[in-house]
Amino acid sequence: MILYPAIDLKGGECVRLLRGEMTAATVYNPDPASQAKAFQDSGCAWIHVVDLDGAFAGVAVNGVAVRSILSAVDVPVQLGGGIRSRAHIDTWLEAGISRVILGTVALRDPELVIAACRDHPGKIAVGIDARGGKVAVEGWAETSEITATDLALKFEDAGVAAIIFTDIDRDGALQGPNLDATGALARALSTPVIASGGVSSLDDLRAIAKLDKDGVAGAIVGRALYDGRVDVVGAVRALAGEAA
Repeated sequence: MILYPAIDLKGGECVRLLRGEMTAATVYNPDPASQAKAFQDSGCAWIHVVDLDGAFAGVAVNGVAVRSILSAVDVPVQLGGGIRSRAHIDTWLEAGISRVILGTVALRDPELVIAACRDHPGKIAVGIDARGGKVAVEGWAETSEITATDLALKFEDAGVAAIIFTDIDRDGALQGPNLDATGALARALSTPVIASGGVSSLDDLRAIAKLDKDGVAGAIVGRALYDGRVDVVGAVRALAGEAA
């Protein structure tokens, strides 16, 4: 199971939000590239990047910071936030992003996602962010009436590399991941699921690791790494099912 350390970009800086609120941002590193390099040097096999400003604007806003991250690391980088057209997808894949995460457009235009998966095998993930079980879009500013599972099932045969499932109510709150919802979603799908939101300890990661049998393939961790509640080496070991 893979650890995805999170780099959320706002105003060119590495921040963390509380439950998706842009007004509740804490700056952890003004240099995202150095943060990405630190994660790589600590043993991370992937980097998870989100353009928060882009998620609201619907276009890339922190492109300079993203490119600086790509220049700083050798490990693959997955990117989400404001990627809502085929041109956006192609531009980032050509720039060196290994996996593009599609969120809002997955709800608005599922056919675009399916076509992108066909043309870019293994390079498209779908980000499903849920509030009270319902999918939220536009930088989490709007909540739809469709459930996370129903949206995920639309892409079962599309060749999506992974479903990234975030429980918004847990995100950045350090209250533990929503294991029940994550496990239930993974069991309903054949597509691998990456857990996101709420991780606050190595015990949380060990609990997520037990969901591998259900189809959970990794976990995204943000605030807990920055606050020092979880160290990267320990997190990698916990997700691998290794003893402390």
